[in-house]
Amino acid sequence: MSLTFHWFLPTNGDSRHVVGGGGHGTPATASGRDRPPTVAYLSQIARAAEDLGFTGALTPTGAWCEDAWLTTAMVSQNTERLKFLVAFRPGFVSPTLAAQMASTFQRQSGGRLLLNVVTGGESHEQRAYGDFLDKDDRYRRTDEFLTIVRELWQGKTVDLEGDHLRVADAKLARVPDPVPEVYFGGSSPIAGRVAARHVDVYLTWGEPPAAVAEKIAWVRRLAAGEGRTLRFGIRLHVITRDTSEQAWAEADRLLAGFDPETVRSVQAGLARSESEGQQRMLALHGGNRDGLEIHPNLWAGIGLVRGGAGTALVGSHEEVAERIKEYHALGIDEFVLSGYPHLEEAYRFGEGVLPRLETEGLWTHPFRSGAGQPAATQVPFAATLR
Repeated sequence: MSLTFHWFLPTNGDSRHVVGGGGHGTPATASGRDRPPTVAYLSQIARAAEDLGFTGALTPTGAWCEDAWLTTAMVSQNTERLKFLVAFRPGFVSPTLAAQMASTFQRQSGGRLLLNVVTGGESHEQRAYGDFLDKDDRYRRTDEFLTIVRELWQGKTVDLEGDHLRVADAKLARVPDPVPEVYFGGSSPIAGRVAARHVDVYLTWGEPPAAVAEKIAWVRRLAAGEGRTLRFGIRLHVITRDTSEQAWAEADRLLAGFDPETVRSVQAGLARSESEGQQRMLALHGGNRDGLEIHPNLWAGIGLVRGGAGTALVGSHEEVAERIKEYHALGIDEFVLSGYPHLEEAYRFGEGVLPRLETEGLWTHPFRSGAGQPAATQVPFAATLR
């Protein structure tokens, strides 16, 4: 199977420094003023990702960023083939409406929607949106939600009276074609059970390979118990350069920009996180600036100032390609990547790492057409700058 790579749309702003936010206990602040998340700038990133050969782009959800559905709907009009991995929280919208929204997005975008289901790991943030369930009940609601949505997408009429959701005589006038694939992450026992029952791709944050292998084996066993087979993906930042020295110099530059008081404040907030995945991220660095290379070319420095994905692959293009191959050997087929700033780092990875993986037969450009060139997009590049 050819590896699949997705990039990231920084809908809370972008910068040559690490932009905070990311939820999981970090404050919702107006960040990234260096490059505000305008449709024009995000479209530049999306067009670059499409041309370079990324299959899709993850768009996050939360109080700290722009709305993912609205933003991707607008950006999709400035791209032709790139898919959008839209993060959404199932507790904030009815399952029938969500199924209808996904169906509409598929028709209007030409089948370019992927869904990243985010149950919500922090009760205080959920309550701000009017959701007062505890964490386990949120996952139980997600289970019911995906049951309803999956059946609606199959063209069924759905009657369900669950503990958290209730629909009667629910049916879509038009089902999505193709049905969007569902991505999902979670490290708690109940999250694993929901993933095993419903999702297409299970996502993990970038832990060392041994920990990732354990997580894959765990979810694979649960899925087998449901008679299902899942794919696996990993969420990482990247700092890739022509030489290892250049890459680590960039990591050091980013680290030097972390104000000690900001680090203390962010770490205090993250320590209160209910997310087991977030606690696993914190354990990789313990809030300390020393010993941040936790596996060859795997750097935990991003997690000092950012919630969520907190690790980066750092090294020469060859070294980063080797680490990708190491994760692939464990069962990871999809990589959801990002880097600061996202426009330039997309080019560094796309021009430095992807050709090496292609040479080894591990990756092919998903949009290439004829003469070894990427397919031309419909919208002139200048249109992204208006």
